[in-house]
Amino acid sequence: MLLNPPYRADHIGSLLRPEALFRKREALEKQECSLDDVKALEDDAIKHVVDLQREVGIKTITDGELRRAMFYDNVFDRLEGITFIPNRPIATFKPYIPHVGFMYMMGIQEAETFYCTDIMAIQGKIKRTRSWYIDEFNYTKSLVAPEDVKNIKVTMCAPSWFHQRHGSDESYDLSVYKNDDEYFDDLGVAYRAEIKELYEQGCRNIQIDDPTFCYFCNEQMIAGMEKAGVDHEALLDTYIRAINVCTQGRPSDLRIGVHMCRGNFKGGVHFSEGGYARIAVKVFNTLDVDVFYLEYDTERAGDFEPLKYFPTGKVAVLGLVTTKNPKLESIDDLKARVYEAAEVMSQGNSQRSKEEALNQ
Repeated sequence: MLLNPPYRADHIGSLLRPEALFRKREALEKQECSLDDVKALEDDAIKHVVDLQREVGIKTITDGELRRAMFYDNVFDRLEGITFIPNRPIATFKPYIPHVGFMYMMGIQEAETFYCTDIMAIQGKIKRTRSWYIDEFNYTKSLVAPEDVKNIKVTMCAPSWFHQRHGSDESYDLSVYKNDDEYFDDLGVAYRAEIKELYEQGCRNIQIDDPTFCYFCNEQMIAGMEKAGVDHEALLDTYIRAINVCTQGRPSDLRIGVHMCRGNFKGGVHFSEGGYARIAVKVFNTLDVDVFYLEYDTERAGDFEPLKYFPTGKVAVLGLVTTKNPKLESIDDLKARVYEAAEVMSQGNSQRSKEEALNQ
């Protein structure tokens, strides 16, 4: 049986959403208001960000995740078979995972005291018995013209989000799942059900947010995994398969992308670093998605060289505009970087011209 953890406002929240909404969520935490009170403010905030996106000419529309405390909300906490465990000890988290190492460095003993963790355990068969984002999608849908519904993007965390911090030994009870394939197969059934229902409501654009892949670019994590006896290449294959199980059999007009980043904390602090070279060939060519959203706004993301392995028929969205400081990039600099990336991409495939690379 699923037990929902209590809502906890985080100190980052006030930087990412309207002050009034943040304060109302704090009041909800203290049981000083109702969920309906919070929802009314969420509705107003989402209408504002949708209007803003349309006003400045952004084609893809999102709700800004303004109904969530963290980006991974409403997936694992809404699945049957997952139990809320208060004060989960830090020892159940893998120390080689970059942000978990951050927890160890801070001397944290229990997961509940850190903002970027889960405190749940998989103790039964995973089943999706209720939707994750259908209500959220339908509200955003009500704010746009019918012809623009196809441009609404729904974001959700990757299926590996829970597993990558706990490993096979701490993610699920072995009396429930014998191995990772069984576990991710059931998760895939749940993801496909959500994706199918979103599609039936008109959704044509889904983004899977996955910092896991960039963690595999981090040499310090790779060294920690090797020291712990973990086969990082096999685990990378497992996480690629986990997403492919979720995206298999999707309609041809449904666009699914994966967003990769290295973590952003208050003040621009990050959890991981390293270019895409270590994972480029395998991830770009075996991950069954249509779009790759690639972080490229700081030196810690590396250079464009890995793009020479980028396959034809897919789209690379380059994250060149940073959110980490208020200084705006110049249009000329952004154009120059796009052309540089296209040049690298065309060099990697003799059959692909620079113009074709630009179209990707």
